[in-house]
Order: sequence, then structure tokens, then C-alpha cells
Amino acid sequence: MSFKSVDFGIKELGLMEKKPKKLWYIGDKKLLNRRKISIVGSRRPSAYSRDFTFKLAKELAKRGVAVVSGAAMGIDAMAHRGAKAENTIAVVANGLDIKYPAVNRSLIEEIEKQGLVLSFFEPGFKATKWSFVLRNELVVALGEVLVVCEANLNSGSLRSAEFALKMGKEIYVLPHRLNESLGTNELLKNGLAKPIYDIEQFANRFGTLIEEKDEFILFLEQSPTLQEAVLKFGDKIYEAELEGVISIKNGKCILLK
Repeated sequence: MSFKSVDFGIKELGLMEKKPKKLWYIGDKKLLNRRKISIVGSRRPSAYSRDFTFKLAKELAKRGVAVVSGAAMGIDAMAHRGAKAENTIAVVANGLDIKYPAVNRSLIEEIEKQGLVLSFFEPGFKATKWSFVLRNELVVALGEVLVVCEANLNSGSLRSAEFALKMGKEIYVLPHRLNESLGTNELLKNGLAKPIYDIEQFANRFGTLIEEKDEFILFLEQSPTLQEAVLKFGDKIYEAELEGVISIKNGKCILLK
């Protein structure tokens, strides 16, 4: 697989303490043009945090938002999976030829094919403590706001919150019980973050719900032959013609938009 580097000219990178001159990438650069939300959190989250992180990312993606995270275990992986690969940007702390952590290899490869993977670092570079810090700063910079789904005190996720505060970005957290997710509860106590009580209401702030196209419409968008269409959907094709959904010309079904 070939790895490319480019000066993206991304305005958000100007918020970083040391703006990178270029980034290495694999995948679809057009995701950078979408509204983006950064999601971070514990590598060993509770079942509650895993569940609601997945739901949050899914709802954001359904509204056309790209979810940005760090491809790590736990919350990061749930965020990427909830949004689905085609709606996610993964920022890694190593060269793109290295799939780290290994447990997320298949997830990272899926994002390479359908989403976007970014790195500061040339192929062959192995992750270090300081490269994770840079990775976290880039994750925060790319997002419109930062969501910390679960975090312990003195965790990397709280360092991400510090970056967000320096960049003037809003921070949101999932509400947790006392003595759980002490880091996010500390952010709330100090007035540095806002809780997400309603996932759909939060997601609606960033986009309008996009209705999923059904199998019939997706098939017709390919302008199939009449024979192919009738074989797959039978008389529904002729009903669609009568209703003005399609026209049949030269033996092909044309979807009318």
C-alpha cells in the first residue's frame, strides 16, 4: 500500500502549538470537509460508556458528521465502529505502515479503505509517549467540539481536555455516577464541561438526520437494465414507472430525481 503526504491546508491545524507542515494519510480526504466531532476516552471503559459512545457516534454519522478519534482500544474503537468506517477519521501515533494497536488492525484497515487515517509520522515510525501526545492534540484540533466519554484522573483523555481548553473548544461528557469516571466528573465539577443528557438532541446541533435510502433506490441509482431490475424486484419496477419514480429508456431504468 502506498502512503501519501500532503500539506492539507486545514485551518484547524493553526490551533496546535506546533502546526505540522504536512500529514501522512490513507483514505478519503473529503472527510476533512465535513463537520467533525472529536471523541476520546478510556481504553478500558465500562459497558455503559461503550454502549453510549457507540450510539453517540452512530447518531452523529447519521447527520453527516465525521467522527474523529485515535484508533485506540476502548472508547476510540467504539467511536469509529459506531460512526462506521466511511464516516470516521482515525489519527494514529505511528507510521501508517504499522497497525497499532494490533487488536484494532482490522478496524484500522477498514477505515483506510472507506474512511481516512492520518499521521504526523513517516512510515516505519513506532509510537512513543510523546507521539501519543501529538496524536491527541491533532484529534482535538480537528473536531468542532471534544466529547470525553469516560476518563480517569491524570489520564490522556484529560490531557486532551486541556488541549481543548487552550483551543477554546467546548467539552462535553457522558454523565456518570459518583466514584465512576472521576476525570469527567471532575471536569463537570469545575465547570469545564457540559453533560450530554440526550444523544439525539446533542447530535441535532451538528446536522440534520439523513434518511437512509432503501435497497430499491440504491439499486436504481446504478441505472440497471430493465431485465436486471425485473429479475430482482419484479412488478415493483413497473409500479415505480407508473408513479414517476423511474423512466425506462433504451432498455434501462433511469431514476428520476
